Amino acid sequence: MYFGLQTGWISMMSLQSSLLGFALFKPFQNILKHKFGPVENVVLQTTAVATATMPLAAGFVGVIPAMELMTKDDNPHGGAVILGGKQLILWSLAVAFFGVFFAIPLRKQTIIRERLRFPSGTATAQMISLLHEKPDPTTSSLRRRLGTSSPVSRERQRLLEEEDRSSYDSTSSQSAPKEDFEQVWTLKLRGLIVSFSLSSIYTLLTYFFPVVNALPIFNWLTFNLIDFRAWEWYFTPSFSYIGQGIIMGLPTTLSMLSGCIVGWGILSPLAHFAGWAPGPVDDWKTGSKGWILWISLGVMIAESCVSLLVVLTRTIIKIYHHRLDEQHELAIGEEETLEEEEQDAPSDQQVSVVVTVLGLIVSALLCIYLVDYVFGPDVLPKKMTLLAIVVAMFLSILGVRALGETDLNPVSGIGKISQVFFAGMMPGSILANLIAGGIAEAGAQQAGDLMQDLKTGQLLGASPKAQFYGQMIGSLASAFIASGAYLLYRSVYSIPGPEFSVPTAQVWLDMSRLVNGHPLPPHVSEFVYGFAILFAIFVLFKELYPNKTRFIPQGIAFAIGMYNPPNFTLARVIGGLIVYFWNKACKESDKNLSWIEPYRSVAGQVFIIVVASGFVLGEGTFAIVNMTMRALNVPHF
Repeated sequence: MYFGLQTGWISMMSLQSSLLGFALFKPFQNILKHKFGPVENVVLQTTAVATATMPLAAGFVGVIPAMELMTKDDNPHGGAVILGGKQLILWSLAVAFFGVFFAIPLRKQTIIRERLRFPSGTATAQMISLLHEKPDPTTSSLRRRLGTSSPVSRERQRLLEEEDRSSYDSTSSQSAPKEDFEQVWTLKLRGLIVSFSLSSIYTLLTYFFPVVNALPIFNWLTFNLIDFRAWEWYFTPSFSYIGQGIIMGLPTTLSMLSGCIVGWGILSPLAHFAGWAPGPVDDWKTGSKGWILWISLGVMIAESCVSLLVVLTRTIIKIYHHRLDEQHELAIGEEETLEEEEQDAPSDQQVSVVVTVLGLIVSALLCIYLVDYVFGPDVLPKKMTLLAIVVAMFLSILGVRALGETDLNPVSGIGKISQVFFAGMMPGSILANLIAGGIAEAGAQQAGDLMQDLKTGQLLGASPKAQFYGQMIGSLASAFIASGAYLLYRSVYSIPGPEFSVPTAQVWLDMSRLVNGHPLPPHVSEFVYGFAILFAIFVLFKELYPNKTRFIPQGIAFAIGMYNPPNFTLARVIGGLIVYFWNKACKESDKNLSWIEPYRSVAGQVFIIVVASGFVLGEGTFAIVNMTMRALNVPHF
């Protein structure tokens, strides 16, 4: 919630969840009735991810604040829509479950048969294996499932995203001696504590000395000859931003930096001095901040639409080739079926078809009823809510496939596509457009999150049924937790405001206004079309020439760097550089390292993730302390 309200970006936190779960249960291994092993860690991580991502799935960092930003022109019947605590909980419950049931039928096709990569899910499986001193599940020839062995998927995936996302050294699959493992784990735990402490201290410092959060280093470097601060160019030395950059990797952060430079370094001054955005730079309506937002929106829509089209085309081609090659399929069908059965979980560990169908029906009816109760039938008729769920289901299929192949769930683009669709079905209703788009995004978000977790479980032999229950429990709990957290932030801070600009809320609202007939700002349409076409071409080029796209920025990351102020990007780039050089040093370090040599790459690559997790968790935790002090009016400078 904290980071989502700041930047609109929320991590699945799967690596951090698996790490923290292990750290919490490891001291009690000897007294637990049942051993806390990799399978239990997977279920814990699945539940934690479901809980952590509800702010995004339920729209607390997008759709909900967008409703609060509406004016009388947007909603003639009442202007801004501010939901109370009960309404927020009911809305969260409405969108909390149907996406989970979308994912269950897709597991067999995408994970078992096609063996899509799902890189984040694979990376989490590698992390859990290392924590529990097990062989790398993507390279070992056998995987354990309840005491039996079966072939593991023949693929090798990546833990961290660097230049080409470096994979583990072959030594990572070797189990280190017990005493050596304990020594390395102690080192990691110290790293977690130290990084958590540093980030916590910085967070407290920003409350008492807010100036630390916005250092005008560019003014200092130019001796104030240029007022970079007035153009939103300043530095926030946040450890959590650095940690997020470490987790995101160098390619993603450099893509954000390129969007930042183009948007805030070139287009923002151009729009201001040309008179197209004459207001204050940081004003959403008349300033260049709002002007360049439209360009980032065009980039997101173009990349998402073309990426989904590529996935759809690839799927159709696969189906076509399979039908043409029926004879070959019949010849190997029995062998493939046997291999699929060995790869898959036992039938008693899978979610039954009856549960899936009934669950989908019940969750859809729950969504229809609760949306009608919260907003009323005059805003979004029941048939339109049902249509939104159906649209969400079809878009989720494409989103899950894109996630499995690229590690990118284009939920932002899916939401925008649904907004365009419902603008045609219900023209002129901005509030209904926001609600329908939020429903579609929620379904795609939850289906994608669970699919990554199911990939982790498949590699480690966890029960899909147990993960399903974990996802349901986490979603149910988070409907109350996320609603309460949002109410707290809204009561203490101005949203949007200096601390939480909620940029994605403005993206949602502007898109809804556009598709319902509102005009674009002066001369922005030429740039929107130009950048949209450019990034659509980039997507096709990456598909046709995947080995020649090293220096082409990622569209979504580029757009995020453009609609967020530079201070949110700069520290993340530092994190991306840190993880790049750290992993490079790990691979090139001296071979004569005595006791650390057997698991040199393990200690190196996992350790940097541990430190990054501490950075993120430290600020996220102590942000609650800052909020409490602000509510109590504790004095500060």
